[in-house]
Amino acid sequence: TALTGHDLPEAPYPVVLGRAARLCDLPLDLTLKLFLQAFVANLASAAVRLVPLGQTDGQRITQTLSGAIPALAQGALHGDTDRIGTAAIALDLASMSHETLTTRLFQS
Repeated sequence: TALTGHDLPEAPYPVVLGRAARLCDLPLDLTLKLFLQAFVANLASAAVRLVPLGQTDGQRITQTLSGAIPALAQGALHGDTDRIGTAAIALDLASMSHETLTTRLFQS
């Protein structure tokens, strides 16, 4: 609300982002490209810290994956919401214990 003046529902990040983009009249193709770019940059940033991977290699990965963004966004542009779905049972089970784990990421 503070940034856009729109009241957004509590929902998964991609859903809220899509709703905010729609309320702000952002074009869908641009929103898809920017979402994918942010996703790629976020993954590369995490890899730099976790692997460990150097900054240059992280930027190289981001640059390489960014080349696929226009085609991925175009493929999703006319997506069928009835075909969206996922199942990641092992990830879901592991995530349940996440909040009780000792924080290790970004510790010196």
